[in-house]
Amino acid sequence: MWQDLFNILVFPGGLFLFVFGLAAEFVDRKLYARLQNRAGPPWFQPLADFIKLIAKEDLTPGEADVAVFKLAPILALAASLAAFLYIPAWGKRALFSFNGDVIVVLYLLTLPTLAYFLGGWYSRSVYSMIGAVRSLTQLFAYEVPLFLSILAPAMLADTWNLSEMVSFYSRHPGYCFYNIPGFVVAVIALLGKLEKVPFDIPEAETEIVAGAFTEYGGKLLALLKTAFNIEMVVAASLLAAVFLPFGLDLAPAALGLLYLVRVFFIIAIVAFLRTLFARLRLDQMINFCWKYLAPLALAQVALDLVLKGVLAR
Repeated sequence: MWQDLFNILVFPGGLFLFVFGLAAEFVDRKLYARLQNRAGPPWFQPLADFIKLIAKEDLTPGEADVAVFKLAPILALAASLAAFLYIPAWGKRALFSFNGDVIVVLYLLTLPTLAYFLGGWYSRSVYSMIGAVRSLTQLFAYEVPLFLSILAPAMLADTWNLSEMVSFYSRHPGYCFYNIPGFVVAVIALLGKLEKVPFDIPEAETEIVAGAFTEYGGKLLALLKTAFNIEMVVAASLLAAVFLPFGLDLAPAALGLLYLVRVFFIIAIVAFLRTLFARLRLDQMINFCWKYLAPLALAQVALDLVLKGVLAR
């Protein structure tokens, strides 16, 4: 029991993800700034922002539903933390593993967006409600391509267990190259999930302030930002486990370093892509996801089904 509590609360759970989330935020912001020929923040800026928010007073809008307003950040944080426990980070086995955990991880990664919607909607602020509706609408655009891009490799590996998927592709690294279209779809969908440019429509600072987070401040906003950072780490870890399962037979220390490299590689791709594009309108984002990402993800599913049939002979 004590070992499980340590794993959940300290490593590789809560405390580790909190520190790693701050590091991921710094890398993302620093790369984004350098690609725009700016200096970017110092290394301690994410931690300084967190401490500043913790020290501030919590204010709740007078017309807000207090219970939902305060529980939404906790739900987002808890879902992101729980999802990480089923993802193989070090080596080929997750901390907790069972058949069908890939579905559970995708479900848990959906909950933070729903929490952002609930928090923004029940803030009863015009800006928050517009941002909340945009978050939920955008969810229905990128979730289908994202799910298909993750489930297609699962079908090829003939398992719904993430640890078994990683073991399969570690034994057969050549099959990873067949999943490159799915990797492209997953990375682009990740931009929408993390509300990064060009899919930062729910936030849109020049239009609706901070979107669903407009009325949040103090400790609640610190929780939301922490949940957002951890969600970025967990989603990048999921993509790294599914699409980049290389070098997993190394020593434990080397596996830890390799894990960090793979996750920061995906974060670097996200920073690079959001440097290239301007924000899309919501209708443009939906059209792009359904006209291009979804068919490409379906093509990945078809390709993996054909390969699975060939392997079965």
